Amino acid sequence: MADGPRTAGPAAPLLIACALGIEQFALRRGRGRAGAAPGPVTVLRTGMGPRAAEAAVARALGEDRAPGTAVLASGFCAGLLPGMHPGDLVVADETREAGDSTVCTGPGLLAEALARAVPGRAVHTGPLTGSDHVVRGHERAGLRATGAIAVDMESAATLRAALRSGPRPVAAVRVVVDAPEHELVRIGTVRGGISAFRVLRAVLPAFYEWHRSLLLPRR
Repeated sequence: MADGPRTAGPAAPLLIACALGIEQFALRRGRGRAGAAPGPVTVLRTGMGPRAAEAAVARALGEDRAPGTAVLASGFCAGLLPGMHPGDLVVADETREAGDSTVCTGPGLLAEALARAVPGRAVHTGPLTGSDHVVRGHERAGLRATGAIAVDMESAATLRAALRSGPRPVAAVRVVVDAPEHELVRIGTVRGGISAFRVLRAVLPAFYEWHRSLLLPRR
């Protein structure tokens, strides 16, 4: 489900992809507080898991008549680093899945913009790895050993599908809801992650700043 039809405009659109209804709700709530976007913005709920994300993004971009749409995967994630807390932010410099990796566009700019948009929250930058299930216990330690700093189920698939549909800027920003010392008992516990929800609701100004930077003329 998307946020209504895209409108024609001089700026390339921004597609923000998330998996869960609560993630989409947080991002939509944030739109009223984020100020003006530099171009058309769609918040797409893909459904949970890599297959659902890949299919939904492919459909959305296949219907898109504006080539070059920027794609940003967002929502919640599981942190892998000791000391991470719910509400921490993760900016991917690359996404990984099944031996493949996708390099993200402008992670440093995104991290700086997020630090301004959500002051007081830790912002971690590094590899974001993909999984087809909720990661717990020893699996978390195994993924951390690969150098990944966080894991989620949709970001890698989202970015892979986006680039398969044509060259475009891609990025992934996730909010930690599950960390080594704060492990979820079940996925439904996400609804109780008030801290993570509030942070996700506040990130859109940073997304818009990142998107705006992509539209500036290159010297």
